[in-house]
Amino acid sequence: MFAPLVLLGLLAAGPRHGYDLKRAYDRTLPRAKPLGFGQVYATLGRLERDGLVVRSGHERDGGPDRTVYALTDDGHVRLTEWLGTVEEPAPHVASTLLAKVVVALLAAGPEQALAYLAAQRKAHAARLRGLTRTKAEPGATIGDVIAADYAIAHLDADLTWLAATIERVARQQPEEPS
Repeated sequence: MFAPLVLLGLLAAGPRHGYDLKRAYDRTLPRAKPLGFGQVYATLGRLERDGLVVRSGHERDGGPDRTVYALTDDGHVRLTEWLGTVEEPAPHVASTLLAKVVVALLAAGPEQALAYLAAQRKAHAARLRGLTRTKAEPGATIGDVIAADYAIAHLDADLTWLAATIERVARQQPEEPS
């Protein structure tokens, strides 16, 4: 999971409390899997236990006390190591989309698989249009735009796969009984 390392990255800009880290995460990675407040504080606890962050004070801004965390030297080293490591491409295909198509073919036959593929293609195309609009919205940040570009590239790849799969399934001949 990359959330602990993203929190280290956010702390590289200076000490922050958990609530501020959560808001910065949401602003910085607007299309990423949401990170709950409980997860932020649990992650900060693990990062503190591992010596990557330390409590550096408390803030009170008209509300409850908030513990402020700062990056340690070890935390900075760990962040630098992570940023310098190339991500390996995923070794396995793990997609609900792929699994549903294969199961539809096995369990229900080509007609059901084609119906599912057509519905999925429609949903992907709608999401693609929405992301394209997001990029053009006034006030879209660079984070919004690059996150939308990333999602668009993945949707485009899925749409290419969906089109090829629809063609293959449509051409599929029923197997001869054994």
